[in-house]
Amino acid sequence: MQVRTIQPPRPHRGAEPQAASHAAWHADRIEALLGLPLPELLWQAQQVHRAHFDPTEVQLSSLLSIKTGGCPEDCGYCPQSAHHEVGVEADKLMDAEQVLEHARAARDAGAGRFCMGAAWREPKQRDLDKLTRIIEGVKQLGLQTCMTLGMLQPAQARQLADAGLDYYNHNLDTSPQFYGRIISTRTYQDRLDTLQAVRDAGMRVCCGGIVGMGESRRDRAELLAQLATLEPYPESVPINSLVRVAGTPLEHAPALDPFEFVRSVAAARICMPRAWVRLSAGRKELGDGVQALCFLAGANSIFYGDTLLVTGNAEVEADRQLFERLGLHAGDAAPRA
Repeated sequence: MQVRTIQPPRPHRGAEPQAASHAAWHADRIEALLGLPLPELLWQAQQVHRAHFDPTEVQLSSLLSIKTGGCPEDCGYCPQSAHHEVGVEADKLMDAEQVLEHARAARDAGAGRFCMGAAWREPKQRDLDKLTRIIEGVKQLGLQTCMTLGMLQPAQARQLADAGLDYYNHNLDTSPQFYGRIISTRTYQDRLDTLQAVRDAGMRVCCGGIVGMGESRRDRAELLAQLATLEPYPESVPINSLVRVAGTPLEHAPALDPFEFVRSVAAARICMPRAWVRLSAGRKELGDGVQALCFLAGANSIFYGDTLLVTGNAEVEADRQLFERLGLHAGDAAPRA
């Protein structure tokens, strides 16, 4: 049997590699990638990964919920939504010193990036004044900073950038076609507008999605096409596996074939070659074997720590042991050109 290879598009002579390559990643091409025999897909992903990164190096990020619960959005997967009865109590924004205590602990455990999430539709100005002090404090600890605060207006994005925020996370979640089945309180264009405001302010973008919400393979291809054709594509791409939380509309979503998750990681690596592709929510449920395949498929970043916002994550010691068994090490060297 002859195996068909889906080659990444080649840049035109004299063009910027990223600008030339990512423009051709339409959904049909990515769906064809996702349908390749798994060994072929992993081989292609490995080639791309090795061309741009040390394949044994994994970037470690730590995530803290700095304002939990009570979110007015109705995202069907989220236990922090005020629309769902899941037992998550709404609280206020943490004090700066509380956040810095967590940041110090994350740094001492080996994390290089500290990500902070607040359950808001969008921040208010009084919140931004406090957030800028938090950003400045975390930066002084020698950590890269990332925040996810909901939608941003251009002036808000500029204020965060001026405070030194390195990354802003705002996921597209799924394809434009499937999106309306998951969220009704915020449009796809709202998300794209926030990403543009982040770019215009000079910050780096962290943007990915969630797989396993009942979407089709075509939806996953459409999501990756949306990400890969952003100008430029995100520097950081979290791939989340749905955590089915009791009380949310997606608590009974059908389980995703774990190899389909691996395929999504590999396709993300191929069509966004210089991005950090992060294993995010749901990593604990994947198990060591599937995580190892994901690293082979080009994942080179993880959320590191015992908790992700309000859901569980792989334990720090378990991650250290897994890295030792696989011959991986922590690092965050910039991708090679």
